[in-house]
Amino acid sequence: MLLTISLLMLALFIGLLMTKKLSALTALIVVPTLFALLAGFGAETGDMVIKGLRTVAPTGVMLIFAMLYFMSVTDAGMFDPVIKRIVSAVDGDPVKIFIGTVLLGFIVALDGDGATVYMIVLSAFLPIYERVGLSKLKAACLLLQCTGLGNMLPWGGPTARAATAVHVETSTLFIPLLLPLLAAIVWTFVMAWILGRQERKRLGWRRDTAIRHDILFEERPCVAWRFWTNWLLTIALIALLVLDIVPMAYLFMLATAIMFLVNFPQLNQQQAQLARHAPAILSVASLIFAAAVFTGIFSETGMANALAQAIVNIIPPALGPYLAAITALISVPVTWLVSNDVFYFGMLPVLVQAAGHYGIAPVEMARAALVGQPVHILSPLVASTYLLVGMLKLDYAQTQRGTMRWSFITSMVFFASCLLLGAFPFYQRLS
Repeated sequence: MLLTISLLMLALFIGLLMTKKLSALTALIVVPTLFALLAGFGAETGDMVIKGLRTVAPTGVMLIFAMLYFMSVTDAGMFDPVIKRIVSAVDGDPVKIFIGTVLLGFIVALDGDGATVYMIVLSAFLPIYERVGLSKLKAACLLLQCTGLGNMLPWGGPTARAATAVHVETSTLFIPLLLPLLAAIVWTFVMAWILGRQERKRLGWRRDTAIRHDILFEERPCVAWRFWTNWLLTIALIALLVLDIVPMAYLFMLATAIMFLVNFPQLNQQQAQLARHAPAILSVASLIFAAAVFTGIFSETGMANALAQAIVNIIPPALGPYLAAITALISVPVTWLVSNDVFYFGMLPVLVQAAGHYGIAPVEMARAALVGQPVHILSPLVASTYLLVGMLKLDYAQTQRGTMRWSFITSMVFFASCLLLGAFPFYQRLS
């Protein structure tokens, strides 16, 4: 029964989003609540939602203050000199802008956190997209590739979960994936070139009009000591984020308070900043906490585990020698449907046990299970994606439709590279 209910819930949720019958905010709350009540959980539903809210509360608080911080330092002119130099260097060329976006995205993604990528990269590049008239949907597509691949670094969540699930060292799991990951990164730069060429054609960009974009940019006046204080504060903030010494939520709260004292010392100035950015921040925060309703009900009712177990059960024994490749392929849709915790701690151990009968090593199965991460980042269960959509003022369903095919190709590039370089076998012949 739980399996049937989970499939119907997901089908209705996806259908309502894709057909724009409901907003993401409404669907995330109403759809799981309706199915939890239909499944007979009644008053227990409230406790499930509270558990879901507890899991996203630190992320939600962090995003609220992080958005306020980066939006306010941008208003204070901190990024203006950088933006002016970038605009001048790229000549307003969509190809160069998108390649620059990907380059900065992968650099920031070294900390393994998607929200940080979106906030830092968009603080620098969003004004450029708007001045040049580039497609924000294509920019979102590229940044989602950066975070999806960045999540696979050894200190990223999915890799650590996969290593823990099969009881191996993270380095043992990751080192054979390094070259396939680099291949996927190279593909992302190729994607930036392809999308940039499309934007050149759409905008009618010509080199003799390039200077126009540079002239349109005007730096806001900023007192020197405040400018350098903002940069020192931001560098210290990023360093502490990477070192993971202080919880991110508290770190951004503290940094925002200091930033206000430096740039907007008067009470009316601080109130003006809050009023200016409240609509964007509220839209993102509300989506994140709405997603907690979906996550809490989906996990706590047992729907997620039922769905994962059903997928394992439908694999026939004849396909056993191909289980590593099958795991890689099913990780693409399954990690979009369920959380990483459910997939790596609930489903992967069952697959590993089955694969052991055919001589496939647990570490090879763990590597295969990471193939779907470029698509997983699009899951409605990933909170940081709502931040990206909110900052770019895009429609969530439109972002899904515009990015899914590119993320699938990225996963397939990673999959093919893993097979060619021997990270896991396509077919395991028993000796």
